[in-house]
Amino acid sequence: QVQLVESGGGLVQPGGSLRLSCKASTSIFSILGMGWYRQAPGKQRELVATITSTGTTSWVDSVKGRFTISRDNAKNTVYLQMNSLKVEDTAVYYCNALVPGTFSGWGQGTQVTVSS
Repeated sequence: QVQLVESGGGLVQPGGSLRLSCKASTSIFSILGMGWYRQAPGKQRELVATITSTGTTSWVDSVKGRFTISRDNAKNTVYLQMNSLKVEDTAVYYCNALVPGTFSGWGQGTQVTVSS
């Protein structure tokens, strides 16, 4: 069963940094476009950063210049480096493939809480 396991979240003060990791158990990871998503309480899940199989990246405007997405195909892992964190970045963060249905569902996510 294909799985996604996110880790690296935690409690951080505004202006702090965190690095999230997401490991995918699939043999085709290297050809997958991947994304980091987040869901804040009472809000819909949103896509915040993407990385293609060739390494092209994109971000939603609210995280541009602060978040960096990267991948290590040898480790089947995608990362999200988050700097200059804001209270409004508080959410559960998930990763998934950009093509819906590539994985059987979502991982458990990792909680990021930005608070003083």
